[in-house]
Amino acid sequence: MIKKTDFVYSQESEPHRIRTKKILKQFPQLRKLIGKNPNTIFAIIGLVAFQVILAWFLRDQSWWLIFGAAYLLGAFADHALFVMIHECTHQLLFKNRNANRWASMFANLPQILPSAISFEKYHIKHHSFQGVHELDADLPNKWEAKLISNSFFGKAFWLLFFPIFQIFRLSRLREIHPFDGWILTNFLLQAAFTTAIWYFMGWPAVAFLLLSFSFSVGLHPLGARWIQEHYLTHSVEQETYSYYGNFNVVAFNVGFHNEHHDFPSIPWNKLPEIKRTAPEYYDTLHYHTSWTKLFFRFLFDREISLFNRILRKDRGRVAITDVSKPDIDMVKAETLKPDLEVSISK
Repeated sequence: MIKKTDFVYSQESEPHRIRTKKILKQFPQLRKLIGKNPNTIFAIIGLVAFQVILAWFLRDQSWWLIFGAAYLLGAFADHALFVMIHECTHQLLFKNRNANRWASMFANLPQILPSAISFEKYHIKHHSFQGVHELDADLPNKWEAKLISNSFFGKAFWLLFFPIFQIFRLSRLREIHPFDGWILTNFLLQAAFTTAIWYFMGWPAVAFLLLSFSFSVGLHPLGARWIQEHYLTHSVEQETYSYYGNFNVVAFNVGFHNEHHDFPSIPWNKLPEIKRTAPEYYDTLHYHTSWTKLFFRFLFDREISLFNRILRKDRGRVAITDVSKPDIDMVKAETLKPDLEVSISK
């Protein structure tokens, strides 16, 4: 076995915009799936209520019960809330951008750490500049990949402290402004909420919420989602992978990741329809069926390290201000094309 010491570099552009164009040309009916799902707000309200009520019941329970509830229940609720924040980031709830931001900050409350607005800033760039190291926060730092290496303990440590490693990535993303009024608002709301939980329920309730957040993104089968999405687990040529397992039911179809990158303007409830409509574009790709299996494979397989990622230096013609709506842009272009041809003919 040859130990990896660098990422995989590609001269090709990211694959999603090209595939979006092909699919829309062959299956124009998919345009009808593009839109908003305002009913998602009810899922957010239910999940936030679930976490607060559970924290209340655990406020005077033993630590082993708090730990177990966070791992078996809270982690799934927080992971689902993260998916809801993701939906708000892509403005898939409401037409008003600020309404989506307020919804994302509400979904963020039980997670204790203020991350909803920061996620919006960096995640959109991940779509627009996938694989570009100075703009894609989803990519690990080179020192991070070297530190973790391919050992079991290194990768377990990385998953355990995954949010902290993500914070260290922000310093390299110098073209993205890290602070504004929305960031401050997010921070103040989280501080007020956490203070209220502590005042009315005590530290055990706060600990439950913190543990739930940590497990939802870290040393838990749910943490395999971060490996599933873009780590080269099957091929050095395919850089995005979907997950079609049972956890999609409680994860609001977030596993349909190729579909989401191809059509980021289609809400979570309609993502499976993309695959059903255009199976020849997705059945031919590698995909995962178990986050649990991938979780253990990542930890024990020494062939997989943080260097199993594709990097590219070519940004293409995408502007730094891009809001990552290639599917909408292509539909608009096709709509305007006949009008343009008519005006030219006149």
